[in-house]
Amino acid sequence: MLTEDKKRTAYTAVVTRVLEGDGRASRAQRRAAFDNARLAEPLRTLIDKVAKQPTRVTNEDVAAVKVSGLSEDQIFELVVCAAIGQATRQYETALEALAEAMTDKKRNEHASEDPQ
Repeated sequence: MLTEDKKRTAYTAVVTRVLEGDGRASRAQRRAAFDNARLAEPLRTLIDKVAKQPTRVTNEDVAAVKVSGLSEDQIFELVVCAAIGQATRQYETALEALAEAMTDKKRNEHASEDPQ
């Protein structure tokens, strides 16, 4: 198996585990945190910060979610899902940019070979 295939297999296993495996947070909550979508306050604020501005997450953000009724285990799982979801979006965007750059490079190479 190629190294890239092994990486993709490992990544898929991690995502499957965090989204579909046993956990304290529901699968729907984990998917919503992974997607950073369809979340109610105050969870929406925490998950959005984890995804977009992780250095701005405060103890107060976590405390507000805990007061809303989620346990520490559920909050931890949702934070992990949010981080993996954001990393996935960034990784996929990078791969798309790389593929586009390679396509443009090939196009430019072929264009320079055509002596019109």
